[in-house]
Amino acid sequence: HGLRRDASLKELEFPYAYREGQKDLAVSVYRSVVRRRNLFIQAPTGVGKTLSAIYPGLKAMGEGHIEKIFYLTAKTITRSVAEEAFAVLRQRGMYMRAVTITAKEKVCLLDSPQCNPDACPYARGHYDRVNDAVYEIIHREFGITRETVIRYAREYQVCPFEFSLDVSNWVDGVICDYNYVFDPNARLRRYFSDGMAGEYLFLVDEAHNLASRGREMYSAALIKEDVLAVKKVLKGKAPKAHRILDRCNKQLLEMKRESETYVIHENVHHLTATAVSLLGELETYMDEHREFEDRDLVLDFYFRLRDFISISEGMDEAYRIYSELLPDGRFMVKLFCMNPASHLKQCTDRGRAAVFFSATLLPVLYYKELLSGCREDYAVYAHSPFSRENRLFLVARDVSSRYARRNRREFEKVFAYILEVAAQRRGNYMAFFPSYQYMSRVWELWEERREELERRGFCLIVQSSHMDEAEKEAFLGTFENETSEILVAFCVMGGIFSEGIDLKEDRLIGVMVVGTGLPMVCTEQEILRGYFDEKEGRGFDYAYQYPGMNKVMQAAGRVIRTMDDRGVILLMDDRFLREEYQALFPREWWPYQVTDRNHVGEMVRAFWQNGSG
Repeated sequence: HGLRRDASLKELEFPYAYREGQKDLAVSVYRSVVRRRNLFIQAPTGVGKTLSAIYPGLKAMGEGHIEKIFYLTAKTITRSVAEEAFAVLRQRGMYMRAVTITAKEKVCLLDSPQCNPDACPYARGHYDRVNDAVYEIIHREFGITRETVIRYAREYQVCPFEFSLDVSNWVDGVICDYNYVFDPNARLRRYFSDGMAGEYLFLVDEAHNLASRGREMYSAALIKEDVLAVKKVLKGKAPKAHRILDRCNKQLLEMKRESETYVIHENVHHLTATAVSLLGELETYMDEHREFEDRDLVLDFYFRLRDFISISEGMDEAYRIYSELLPDGRFMVKLFCMNPASHLKQCTDRGRAAVFFSATLLPVLYYKELLSGCREDYAVYAHSPFSRENRLFLVARDVSSRYARRNRREFEKVFAYILEVAAQRRGNYMAFFPSYQYMSRVWELWEERREELERRGFCLIVQSSHMDEAEKEAFLGTFENETSEILVAFCVMGGIFSEGIDLKEDRLIGVMVVGTGLPMVCTEQEILRGYFDEKEGRGFDYAYQYPGMNKVMQAAGRVIRTMDDRGVILLMDDRFLREEYQALFPREWWPYQVTDRNHVGEMVRAFWQNGSG
């Protein structure tokens, strides 16, 4: 297989004519792989980042530099992009296999995972059948997607998740979530256990998400109420564990008395020492008692306690320890990772090179600081291939989303802007808001005028919190329908519809973004601000401005997806006219035009009249 694969990769040509900047990206990726260097790519939507990263990686594989490619994503929806790229290259003669690894809960053939042979027929006898299943799938299939894994798992009666992991040993590419490379609790131990490494290429898609995900992976918390719940379960059953739980609760109670809001602690040695003792007792008790009431509750607590101890042992200056009384009344002690770069680097160092790419990696030094910690890593800024004449970029000067200005008058201004822009051409639009609360206040204005606006041809839909996959598909399906109406979708910035969706051509002709995307002021953002003030002197930038502008750029990037797209982008907040925000504008946003409610309609109307659309 390897000989045939390498021969096909040496002959493989790029499947399309190169777009502007695309060949330079491919050359940069290849050079980084050969030189064993990491690369950061800031590339506007539509450049073709996925193919520009995968193709040179495959060429390097054909020359013996790479043994396996890991294509890493933050969201399930973006995995299909990588699968499609591999499929396109196979149509051009590539002989290469790739498997998509899907989370256990999403691929389980039962209603909910029951990972023991007594409860699961696929686990019972799995190891007797899995070798035949692996043999068959790797001899028959090349693009081994989630659906393919499930089909073979049903046929051979094996656990689909464990099956996909075994298949990964026999393929050239692995498409999976960040967790399987970076998360200490989920990483693929067959590749990344301590001391293990390989000639791997890590392609990190939508890499702007990895900073916050990394903080989550390398942080841990202990909650007082969880200690009490486990103490209640073990009362009269495990006297020694019960005594240690009581001691742990008293230590947390003492800390709670000091915390009116939150407290930053120098260390919590006394708490971690108690946690270590408790972990040992819980482990002994659960080994001796395989079945007891609420065992799952104790087991979940055991894993969280183990994480807390593990993180405490590896903490460095990039951590802050704080305790806080949560809004729901619970009390928490958290080991909070401020900068995950050192942990992420340990993971990427187990391969040959890592390529971090996104449409929003600005400023690149910020992402280098958080994702690799190495300012000398290579970086490329790709030019947009799209004609500037195909988009109208506007900034509103007479509206603000500042908290002090969040009143009915301001909401009415925002709603007026949305209606005025959308009224100039029938089609599909998205309006992005800084929060569900803000969005609901503007939605109320629609409800008040619904009958009148529906008569004028307006149709508004709204994103709800905690949408499942079916609801999300139905929401996006609205954009597929041929309509003579003006469809405006109300969405939340930074939510599921502000990145990773691809509404091409007339499926979306306008995006309106309300506010600068600044995260809510909360304990963790303020601790981040303090940390980066001490380290860089740029606490507000790192904790608020850069993450906020990233969300704005992602939302704005929904509208221009192909060479033939035409669309309007409107940013609504006077802060976008300030120098510190404009310094973060990507090149393709220039030149922009300033507008107000008196002129926005005629500017948008002139744009549509001047173009072929």
